[in-house]
Amino acid sequence: MPIMKSAKKRLRQNIKHNLINRSHKTALRTQIKKFLSIVKEGNVQAAQEELRLAMKKLDQGATKGILHKNTASRRKSRLTKKFNQIKATAQ
Repeated sequence: MPIMKSAKKRLRQNIKHNLINRSHKTALRTQIKKFLSIVKEGNVQAAQEELRLAMKKLDQGATKGILHKNTASRRKSRLTKKFNQIKATAQ
């Protein structure tokens, strides 16, 4: 346990930030899972909307420092690729 006053404050801040980051990361993962489940169903319209929301969450995660910007970009690329595959099979 910290002894100095500044170290105690830093511990309190770390705990708060950890909870916030964890909730953002969980929401991000949930959104990606929703998109992937809709892709498996083959619903193009719903997949397009979920893709938009997943992209938004990825961008927010990269902006807030939860994800590295290249990681967010890579994941967005992979999700878009899956969407394009389902879109091509639907036509």
